Amino acid sequence: MIYKDFHGLRLSALGMGCMRLPVVNGRDDQVDQTATEEMVALAMEQGINYFDTAWGYHGGTSETAIGKALARFPRDRFYLADKFPGYDLDNLDKVEEIFETQLKKCQVDYFDFYLIHNVCELNIDGYLDPRYGILDYLLRQKAAGRIRHLGFSSHGALPVLRRFLDACGDYMEFCQLQLNYVDWTFQDCKSRVELVTQRRIPLWVMEPLRGGRLARLTEEEATPLRTMRPEEPVPAWAFRFLQTIPGVTVTLSGMSDLTQLKANIETFRTEAPLEEAEWEALVELGRRMTASTLPCTACRYCVSHCPQGLDIPRLLELYNEHRFTGGGFIAPMALSAIPEDKRPGACVGCRSCEAVCPQQLKISEAMADFQAILA
Repeated sequence: MIYKDFHGLRLSALGMGCMRLPVVNGRDDQVDQTATEEMVALAMEQGINYFDTAWGYHGGTSETAIGKALARFPRDRFYLADKFPGYDLDNLDKVEEIFETQLKKCQVDYFDFYLIHNVCELNIDGYLDPRYGILDYLLRQKAAGRIRHLGFSSHGALPVLRRFLDACGDYMEFCQLQLNYVDWTFQDCKSRVELVTQRRIPLWVMEPLRGGRLARLTEEEATPLRTMRPEEPVPAWAFRFLQTIPGVTVTLSGMSDLTQLKANIETFRTEAPLEEAEWEALVELGRRMTASTLPCTACRYCVSHCPQGLDIPRLLELYNEHRFTGGGFIAPMALSAIPEDKRPGACVGCRSCEAVCPQQLKISEAMADFQAILA
């Protein structure tokens, strides 16, 4: 197992994400406890010492399941991360209640790592609102030793990330971002990594396999990779990509069975960063995988011609995300922070935007399709 140094701690470069634990009868809120404990035992045996859970994972049962599985091991043998669920605005005034409950569910007296969860367009105002005192409370828990290291995760756009760092960056010891070779350009993760790196904040990675999509390449997608590294399994390319980025400390993978766990452990026995040509090939593959999305360049010519005042480039960005992912929570989450009269359903189909679009995109059709998908 590869290990990374973080403030004197020896963290496994591969962390076990607890959002996709094995379940019973396909029920996401019914974690298979026996299978989970078998996976945790193997992970510990093979050198994984970082485990990441959250309030909402598996319908609120992930914390209990992983707490029970880890309780079999000495507390100083593992590092446990949990998060404050401000992605649900109803939780913003419950930071103390939730934190105390999380400790009990996880059967621990302290969290090694604790995150302000999913800073995004929807909750940034609430997270920074002094009425809720979220940061102040968490800093007090850190001073009391109940949080050893404080950080945050984010699915928000670059301006949201910058705003949060301007306000709270001095207190954040690590940042957890969605990062993979598709989103390097598709979600412009490159800019987010550069921003966090400039602040000298270590990177944690989530969604390295993009929900499993990068472990299931088509034959056409995989063939060029096999030509360069015949011995490298397809999923390993996503991890090698991350091993090439300076500042990446822990990569979290949500593994659902022993087969996935064993394969990832094998990959993380060695560090094998990409050569320049391999990097370029992988980034280009990511671009090709998203080629069917609308090629909006965000020139914003359309915005001044929209009688509804819609931020069309932003809506098209979310439309592309939702189509490529096949659903998911990112686009609906971002849209919920936009006034209802500025969402896709507000488009009247006048096509004024299309008349000035340099890319000749069929914007009105995209807005109608987006609204239909969301409905």
